[in-house]
Amino acid sequence: MNAKNFIGKRIQELRKRQGLSQEQIAEKAEISSNYLSRIECGKENPTLDMLIKLASALNVEIWAMFITGHLEGLDEVKKKIQNFIKAADEPALRVASKIIEAINR
Repeated sequence: MNAKNFIGKRIQELRKRQGLSQEQIAEKAEISSNYLSRIECGKENPTLDMLIKLASALNVEIWAMFITGHLEGLDEVKKKIQNFIKAADEPALRVASKIIEAINR
């Protein structure tokens, strides 16, 4: 997946996660919904200024538009957790344990 497609899919994912239409985000970003559609399809190359506007319209920090952790496979996630456990000191493990307990509630 090239960068334009990745950014477009990520913007679409953030928008849909909030239950918002292209028209709603386009209005907040002061762009046409057609232009937003082309961005989401990877047909447009948004400028930094446009990415800032879209992040604001989506109520996210701009860096959230570049997060890829959710695309990792399960094996990759498990390996990261195993590596963390091997390398972590006791305080970090205790915090991680509390986080896991809170998630499992």
